[in-house]
Amino acid sequence: MNILFITDLYPVNENEKTTPRTLFDFVQEWQKQGHNVNVIKPNFILNSFLRGKPFYKTGQYGKVFNANYWTPFWFDIKRKIPKLANYDIVIAHMPSGILFADKLKIPFVAGIHNSDLEVLTNPLYKFHFKKRLEKALHNAKAIACRSFVIKEKLLKFYPEFENKTFTAPSGIKKEIIKKDFHPINKEKIKVLTCANFKKRKNIDKVIEACKGLENFELTVIGDGKERKSLEEIDKSVKFTGHLPHNEVLAKMHDSDIFILPSIGETFGMVYLEAMSQGCITICTKDDGISGIIKNGENGFLTLPISNEIRKILLNIKNMDDDKLNTLRYNSFHTIKEYTSDRCAGEYLQQMFKIL
Repeated sequence: MNILFITDLYPVNENEKTTPRTLFDFVQEWQKQGHNVNVIKPNFILNSFLRGKPFYKTGQYGKVFNANYWTPFWFDIKRKIPKLANYDIVIAHMPSGILFADKLKIPFVAGIHNSDLEVLTNPLYKFHFKKRLEKALHNAKAIACRSFVIKEKLLKFYPEFENKTFTAPSGIKKEIIKKDFHPINKEKIKVLTCANFKKRKNIDKVIEACKGLENFELTVIGDGKERKSLEEIDKSVKFTGHLPHNEVLAKMHDSDIFILPSIGETFGMVYLEAMSQGCITICTKDDGISGIIKNGENGFLTLPISNEIRKILLNIKNMDDDKLNTLRYNSFHTIKEYTSDRCAGEYLQQMFKIL
């Protein structure tokens, strides 16, 4: 099958560190499954500079065509890109990708992220981009929401999209899944969190929740301008700074609990990675991978409040071994369903059921 994939959330160079690789992973898996996939990356130049992302000239880079714009799509965009081949399907993600696809007048599938919900609900976008995105979603043949939470939120505002909407979560590489889990030592329960230090990640809430708790040891992976203020909250917390991916996985495998009570997550691959390494995983209720994690069954859901996090940590400490083992078994069973090859295949299957 010939697929045209359109999104600005895509690395032109595979070694880019500032662009998430979740959509890149979908494309890689589809190619492994025998599909021919070409990518158009519509790049709003000002946005690129504001976010500190690498700049590339308009042009072809392998199977990725980078198209730069100062004004997003207010003219004939077809003049900017090479002549389009005959594609079986066009898949577009992120607001710029969806608006780009809608301008091409080719049948397409729209992939919805938190940024799309922002355009649809934030008053700042009310008079222009919201209307254009709404029009594009009505024109889309199918809508792929990146999480169960995003699908629920979208359909709350646009119930008329129900029959053409499905969930398209990401998956992890099955090779990283660990089958050997160490027993939890309740005399020294190892808690881990990992993120770039942004306010919405709520790392401060994790530190406050663990502060003064007996038999708990907290390690924080990541860095950012808030690091100094976070270190002041509790001097006993270990900060590692940024670590390579393989070292992050090793830290997860050595830990008992992973928690990240962030808000505004489109998905959150780090949760799946923690589950794959045997961590009891805690995420924010009604955010990120809530829906994959079911409270008390294969992990825990929390409000991003220190006292609520503390209650869950103490609950885990007081659970008997049988309950803990059941929880970890359920988590392991869940993660086997969310590998990158399975999720990529399921994406296309659900899409074609609708089409």
